[in-house]
Amino acid sequence: MGKKYQFWFATGSQDLYGEECLRVVAEHSAKIVEGLNQSGILPYEIVLKPTLIDNNSIRKTFNDANADENCAGVITWMHTFSPAKSWILGLQEYRKPLLHLHTQFNEEIPYDTIDMDFMNTNQSAHGDREFGHIVSRMGIERKVIVGHWANQEVQKRIASWMLTAIGIMESSHIRVLRVGDNMRNVAVTEGDKVEAHIKFGWEIDAYNITDIAEYVKSVSESDVKALMEEYYASYDILLEGRDEDEFRKHVAVQAAIEIGFEKFLQEKNYHAIVTNFEMLSGLQQLPGLAIQRLMQKGYGFGGEGDWKTAAMVRLMKVMTAGVKDAKGTSFMEDYTYNLMQGKQGILQAHMLEVCPSIADVKPAIKVSPLTMGNREDPARLVFTSKPGKGVATSLVDLGNRFRLLINEVECLPQDIPMPKLPVATAFWKPEPSLEVGAEAWILAGGAHHTAFSYDVTAEQMGDWAAAMGIEAVYIDKDTTIRNFKNELKWNSIYYR
Repeated sequence: MGKKYQFWFATGSQDLYGEECLRVVAEHSAKIVEGLNQSGILPYEIVLKPTLIDNNSIRKTFNDANADENCAGVITWMHTFSPAKSWILGLQEYRKPLLHLHTQFNEEIPYDTIDMDFMNTNQSAHGDREFGHIVSRMGIERKVIVGHWANQEVQKRIASWMLTAIGIMESSHIRVLRVGDNMRNVAVTEGDKVEAHIKFGWEIDAYNITDIAEYVKSVSESDVKALMEEYYASYDILLEGRDEDEFRKHVAVQAAIEIGFEKFLQEKNYHAIVTNFEMLSGLQQLPGLAIQRLMQKGYGFGGEGDWKTAAMVRLMKVMTAGVKDAKGTSFMEDYTYNLMQGKQGILQAHMLEVCPSIADVKPAIKVSPLTMGNREDPARLVFTSKPGKGVATSLVDLGNRFRLLINEVECLPQDIPMPKLPVATAFWKPEPSLEVGAEAWILAGGAHHTAFSYDVTAEQMGDWAAAMGIEAVYIDKDTTIRNFKNELKWNSIYYR
């Protein structure tokens, strides 16, 4: 995260209409790019490239885009008619996200002055269809956005696609550190790590817990003390009758875990981590507060060895890093239902590890027993989540392919206290209802772990899945079980 990505703007034309036409095309393209960059809506800069009029210039531009580490994608637009055979070699060799912006310079037809010169110059309705044909014929995945470039809704769609493109680019950079293995006898957290490397570019590596425990043990007392001061300045403290000195000792264990884990991650260049309460050799506590803090810094996480969810949490954090006033992204788990009519929903939590980026209130540090792991009472942050709409995703391995479930949900205010529950929580209602949403989720084989975010959209996650060449199924306000079952059947044929 933090890379200064740019997007290239490539205008297609030809020399059939003469130099004057090409001059106008270049002027119009420059004004469009300037207008988009000055809109204040786009999270990344657009860079104008020279007008493309033949096979050589097109091929060179696409290959230059491939080679430029800061280029996260190309936006194409056919101002005039651009013969599509000229685009074939460039498209064949291009390897980054592609947006086809179907727009035109003028918003309205100039009825009083329109003539054939105008028609020849401003024929995006013609040229973009030619370009669209060859991209479809070649089977190349791309995003198509239609509308006038100055329209704010169009600009918002471009901005949204940019975040997806960042996710596509960064996916191949995600490296997941597996501390131990998956929870024994659990099916859904398993998966084909080699296929994930092929499909998504993820590197998933395993280390013994003792390897990382050595880093924790080597953390200095002064570093622990400095981080403890940060903890106590940043969060409320819930002693709840515990001795203050004993409480601090428990919190200090998590401070050492955070420092040691982060050093290990940085030195070995990992961006996500999984732990397993069954494998804690060398650690005094199950990592709780430490993992919550690492997630807030941008690392992905998955519990019980769930590397797929850890990578998805990292992916969604990268995608939303440029979102203004972001509300948060976290690892989450379905725990228990409220089935009372009018109050239906799912209580979301985990043993310890929910990211404080989603907190609605100031988090508090609490030390409580944990029956799993057979270790001392771990410190953790407790809070309730923000109300608002979000997206919960689950990436599952079906044996012959991956499937991404995308469920639109609404986090509801948590007005009733749960004083005996010592974990961070969210309470959400899945679209279109608890009954239909949960049934569809189960029919699709969704996991009990999710990567959740307030700041990504279902469309963005679906576009990412399409770019990865995997199946995506949506559970939203339009979902019916009859149609959903048919969709799963059709998808099984398409993706076999």
